[in-house]
Amino acid sequence: MKLTDAGLQQRELWESSSYTLPTFDRVAMIEESAQNPTWVHFGAGNIFRVFPAALQQRLLNRGLATTGIVVGEGFDYEIIDEVFTKHDNLTLMVTLNSDGSIAKEVIASVASAHKCDPHFTEEWEFFKDLFKKPSLQMASMTITEKGYGLTGGDGSYFPAMANDLAAGPAKSSLFIPKLTALVYERYRATVGPLALVSMDNCSHNGEKLANAVKTVAREWKERGFVDSGFLTYLDEQVSFPWSMIDKITPRPDEAVKRMLEADGFEDSALIVTERHTYTAPFVNAEAPQYLVIEDDFPNGRPALEEAGVSFTDRDTVNKVERMKVTTCLNPLHTALAIYGCLLSHTLISEEMRDGELKRLVERIGYDEGMPVVVDPKILDPKAFIEEVLTVRFPNPFMPDTPQRIATDTSQKLAIRFGETIKAYLGDPTLDVANLKMIPLVYAGYLRYLMGLDDDLVPFALSPDPRLAELQHYVKDITIGDGGPFPQLEAILQDDTIWGVDLVAIGMAPLVRSYFTSLIAGKGAIRNTLREYVW
Repeated sequence: MKLTDAGLQQRELWESSSYTLPTFDRVAMIEESAQNPTWVHFGAGNIFRVFPAALQQRLLNRGLATTGIVVGEGFDYEIIDEVFTKHDNLTLMVTLNSDGSIAKEVIASVASAHKCDPHFTEEWEFFKDLFKKPSLQMASMTITEKGYGLTGGDGSYFPAMANDLAAGPAKSSLFIPKLTALVYERYRATVGPLALVSMDNCSHNGEKLANAVKTVAREWKERGFVDSGFLTYLDEQVSFPWSMIDKITPRPDEAVKRMLEADGFEDSALIVTERHTYTAPFVNAEAPQYLVIEDDFPNGRPALEEAGVSFTDRDTVNKVERMKVTTCLNPLHTALAIYGCLLSHTLISEEMRDGELKRLVERIGYDEGMPVVVDPKILDPKAFIEEVLTVRFPNPFMPDTPQRIATDTSQKLAIRFGETIKAYLGDPTLDVANLKMIPLVYAGYLRYLMGLDDDLVPFALSPDPRLAELQHYVKDITIGDGGPFPQLEAILQDDTIWGVDLVAIGMAPLVRSYFTSLIAGKGAIRNTLREYVW
């Protein structure tokens, strides 16, 4: 079975092996999408292919939509060549159930997929024309949290961003300037409003996107690349809905590959691009998924509520997002990522069978997080965290790794744990000194930066934009040192990492104490967890 349009013509062969195929007229969808596109999505990664793309397929199958999604990739162009073009923009979605069974569905809702960069002249002109279409309702994106960052820790623009601001719309290289340039084309064409929808897993994602796009536009205005009317257009006709997205989508797994090959599925190659993207013609993911979006679409939108999306107001989206990101899922994931790497675990599910780590995340979630959890009403926090800890994380068939989750940890700690600390500081009935597990995670991150596991064997740290900077603080610390580690003072005061100044709020001594215990010697990490999590 080949994952191509021609291969799908052998419908009986696919269906006899329990593959679900699309039921809509794909040729008509592609034609309508070219003439009257409604949805463009940037970020051709795994999460898009089995979540937003699958949602649109539901609408197409039910006759609730006639157009598909146009995809743009603005970072890793190899994905377009190796995953989309070679397979006629089809994806095999593999759902990993906790009982070991899998569900297999071919997702065919992508109308076309293109590299998005001025260097690719023909494809850049395609996107410029696309944004001039009055029918276009939304441009969504999954570009990861760091994609919205324009400046470094010192407040100055990253060098590549500074270059884009100086070069103007026609020569942009980073995604946010490219997106701003395309929206400028829409403004110049006077074809109406548009929604720009971040579907990235980060707090206030719509606000982050709006700030980034408007900052680029203001800088270009000062340099004479755009006129003041464009700034007014962004304020008055472009919306930036907030959203909360949740679906665990690990890297393609070798075991899943073998299961598909046993069916006769031929396009199962695991791909690692030059930019270190792990992908394949198939995507394996868990079944649970949540998408909540602020209902602010000035040019209309797809009827995604019919596919399970919750549309609501901004305040409710914010509450759902805070519930998940600061209490019920993301902090637990990050704690498992840090200590999983230190204890040489290779699966999140495996960590949930580790007594100390299971107890650590239970205490972070139930004991420290739930007292300040935000209840959004449309989702029950207790039921959500219960599903995370008893169904989702322990799923033995989910090949998700602490090493993947540990990516960009410096960008995550401030929100995933810092917001809980701030909530304690702001509540006169609570005492921040009662927080014991969050400081243990912070100390674990300092220990992680040393790049030695509990057996004192070096391990590869996951990619992080501040990794080299932060490793500098621990480079002169050796196993067995007893402190007091004056070199840690500056990092402990850095609220861009922790969300708060740990020295100012009085948490630094506990973090130092835990850190001293964690570096006592071989096996010290396990011993420290045993001493403090129970």
